[in-house]
Amino acid sequence: MAKRDQICLEARGLTKVFGFGRNRTVAVDHVDLTLYEGEVVSIVGESGSGKTTLAKILLGLINETEGEVYFQGKKRDIRSYRRKQEYWKNIQAIFQDPFSSYNIFNKIDTVLLDCIHMRGGRGLPHAQKVEMMAEACRFVNLKFEELTNKYPFELSGGQMQRLMIARIFLLKPKILVADEPTSMIDACSRATILDMLMQLRNEIGMTVIFITHDIGLAYYVSDTVYIMERGRFVESGSADKVILTPSHPYTKRLISDVPKIYEEWDLSTV
Repeated sequence: MAKRDQICLEARGLTKVFGFGRNRTVAVDHVDLTLYEGEVVSIVGESGSGKTTLAKILLGLINETEGEVYFQGKKRDIRSYRRKQEYWKNIQAIFQDPFSSYNIFNKIDTVLLDCIHMRGGRGLPHAQKVEMMAEACRFVNLKFEELTNKYPFELSGGQMQRLMIARIFLLKPKILVADEPTSMIDACSRATILDMLMQLRNEIGMTVIFITHDIGLAYYVSDTVYIMERGRFVESGSADKVILTPSHPYTKRLISDVPKIYEEWDLSTV
């Protein structure tokens, strides 16, 4: 459980509107969010609920229509590319489709080397860089020497997600946004990836934001859960409070759609 004493990231009144007139869509609707250092937060909702749009705003990939984001107590300023690069040293992402996250023309060692350079290691001796990349691969049970001449498309989905975690190992961001990171891999790899993420979180003390439609997964990994429906948070609190004693009808419906939860947990109060 995270120590709830140091705020890492805060969103106030975040709103994102797409389109105009009759085509106007409010994807995120005046959302408030507070993240503490070392905390694991899940944002749970069905497809179209606005959770991925919110994640992209927090990452600085798209601009908010209204509202503000504060990082470590200061209003975020990513208006220039240089400031955005500085911000990205502190917040990184693992996406649902790992293959879309890589330049298909870059070999694996180039992908990892870019992470070292991003963290200010460009001037390090080559041998030290190789050892850093090898260590990151060992952390995710990959062999660096077997990857150096390979391109991303030559790896499996599970290997690609492990490589994404190896990138995070090298970058050591303060915040990780994991957007459905296990939805495109098999069930066996899914548990392994989650365990690696939790181990990495514990080692470097980063804050993790899980974006998921799976409320069972949210219960498994989270300190805090936010339930998102139609661009708004309809319920939030500790994982036990929200999932074991839900108060909002939408939360109860999400739980009822996962019969396995009832088999494993005492939800008699739902």
